[in-house]
Amino acid sequence: MQLSDMQAQVGQNIGTSRWFDIDQDRIDRFGDVTDDHQFIHCDPEAAKMTPFGGTIAHGFLTVSLLAAMMEDSVTKPPVRLSMNYGFNKLRFLAPVKSGKRIRGHFKLLEMIEKQPGQWQQTVEATVEIEGEDKPAIVAEWIFVHFA
Repeated sequence: MQLSDMQAQVGQNIGTSRWFDIDQDRIDRFGDVTDDHQFIHCDPEAAKMTPFGGTIAHGFLTVSLLAAMMEDSVTKPPVRLSMNYGFNKLRFLAPVKSGKRIRGHFKLLEMIEKQPGQWQQTVEATVEIEGEDKPAIVAEWIFVHFA
């Protein structure tokens, strides 16, 4: 599939990832890497006293897994280079409690050739929390591809 062929997929779902476990070990390791040890993430005893009843994943941990979720589920176009360009919108809608599983759903919103051989792709990314009604994240994620 060429980049120009992807324009026909605008408005369509382009992938759903496998489930990713969000256990306390993953949350703690993310806290170590980012130096974010706020009790709501890394202190199960103190977190029991919050409205969540236990620890929750860092929002940015969930965001950081978007790359793995997309890699797991979306067919890559044949390009020389793809780059993460950022987000138009990123909303944290529900906390991911320790012990839950999450997965990503991806919908192609836009595919525009900005100049010959350079395309901008906008994807809606929704992170589902297993067994929950509300998603953890909804985002508009932008990529630049060079053919």
